[in-house]
Amino acid sequence: MTRISIPRRRLIQGAAAAIALPASFAGLAQAPARQFRIGHQKGYLTLLKGRGTLEKRLAPLGVSVKWTEFTAGPVQLEALNVGSIDFGDVGEAPPIFAQAAGAPLAYVGATVPRPQSEAVLVPKGSAIKTVAELKGKKIALNKGSNVHYFIVKLFEKHGLAFADLNLVYLPPADARAAFEKGSVDAWVIWDPFLAAAEKSLDARVLADATGVVGNRAYYFSSLDYVAKNSDVLAIAIEELNKVDVWGAANKGDLAGELATLWGLPKPVAELSVNRSAYGTAPITKAILAEQQKIADTFFELKLIPKKINVLEAAGAGVA
Repeated sequence: MTRISIPRRRLIQGAAAAIALPASFAGLAQAPARQFRIGHQKGYLTLLKGRGTLEKRLAPLGVSVKWTEFTAGPVQLEALNVGSIDFGDVGEAPPIFAQAAGAPLAYVGATVPRPQSEAVLVPKGSAIKTVAELKGKKIALNKGSNVHYFIVKLFEKHGLAFADLNLVYLPPADARAAFEKGSVDAWVIWDPFLAAAEKSLDARVLADATGVVGNRAYYFSSLDYVAKNSDVLAIAIEELNKVDVWGAANKGDLAGELATLWGLPKPVAELSVNRSAYGTAPITKAILAEQQKIADTFFELKLIPKKINVLEAAGAGVA
């Protein structure tokens, strides 16, 4: 057998390369993949999670998705502030408080206005027939919420002053109990609590937010995440809009899914779904101008400690 002679130096170099090559591949394998940590309440983001479409779209980008359920929007914003999540859903008011407190918040998407999804309720036997008759009456609502802004603007529209409001600050569960007992004269609330009170208590809508305020829902991230992952966020908003489009065309099925999520009878979910509006889009300066009005009102009411510029939470590239 003929022996092939390989110079010792070349043999050592080849062995070193053979050792180094797997190490370099190992380094590539361990390169940190991008993460997208989503906080969600029981709602449209939960529906998106169940469909799995977001994961499929983000997989080619090397983005892994993690979901964490929260009880409310403000809790999600606290999680964002400490760096636990990258994305979440919330109503109009909580982001304003978060920004005023110095959170690194960035608005990245918004739903279309849903004014019929919040309203002033009175008991079925109430003698109150007009908004003007609410002057001085006990009105329950969640302090610093979207309905807090709504009732202020509703009074303004009907020629009443803030001083004419007699507000009783209660979270939704306690407000419902007070409303049932007759401890308050009216209750300002949003869906699905609104629909549940109409169906189970036979409560009467005195006025909804139509022509008064918009009542949007918002999707948020952090300024840092927006700067590094605008492609991920754009896909998330697109997928959420697809859920909206599907819901608008399949309201019966949507009501069934939401009834299960909320733990409420389907007729309650149907009432909420049928009066809602559908559509989600990236954030714009025009939409943030609406938020600025809320922020200015909350500052005037001394609900936030300082005046804020909502555009500072817009991120780059907002039209």
